[in-house]
Amino acid sequence: MSGQYTFDESFPAFAGVTTGLPSYIRDHRKRLRTRLAEGGPGAVADYELLELVLFRAIPQQDVKPLARRLIETFGDFSAALSAPRERLADVKGVGPAVITELKIVEAASHRLAQAKVLDRPVITGWDALVSYCRAAMAHRETEQFRILFLDRKNILIADEEQARGTVDHVPVYPREVVKRALELNASALILFHNHPSGDPTPSDADIAVTRKIAEAAQTLAITLHDHLVISVSDEFSFRANGYL
Repeated sequence: MSGQYTFDESFPAFAGVTTGLPSYIRDHRKRLRTRLAEGGPGAVADYELLELVLFRAIPQQDVKPLARRLIETFGDFSAALSAPRERLADVKGVGPAVITELKIVEAASHRLAQAKVLDRPVITGWDALVSYCRAAMAHRETEQFRILFLDRKNILIADEEQARGTVDHVPVYPREVVKRALELNASALILFHNHPSGDPTPSDADIAVTRKIAEAAQTLAITLHDHLVISVSDEFSFRANGYL
């Protein structure tokens, strides 16, 4: 494969986009598609990539103002995709069709990231794991605590949400973590949660609960490989920083 994208303007999904539009909008959309096809994702800005997504949701209007409004509101492309439906609905020009298209792309991005860690030893593909964790929760506006359950070969058995909380706290119960590991016959765990503040530095509570989980797991011969704290632009590894 050439690695380039192609778009068939005769296909109904694209044919409906241009019908009845002023020529300057038709030409703009064509130029954006051509630039993406020839240069890949790096050839378009965040708001332009959003435009490409919005073409299908709003086929008969200029979507550039809305794309820019979404970037201004949420900060970047990923944050716009990951924004809660309620917050998206508050943005002028965003309706159910737009929210649906954004959430389809968000789900696709999660699925792609997940594919890179499924059915392979997780700890040997650390960069892919971090990317997966970031895609899953970096842009969430409240804290979420999730667990990766691994088998004896460190193959991913399950990725489960253990708890949700507020903007700066999430309740976690070590007994429940270990109980679920036994139910799944897991041999190892990787914990991860997000810090909506943007600072991945663990709190005293994060450190304390991690130690309790590690102690409880150890008594049952379950290994705690790491606890990752994820933010939009960085991550903190308990093991790399000497906490495990």
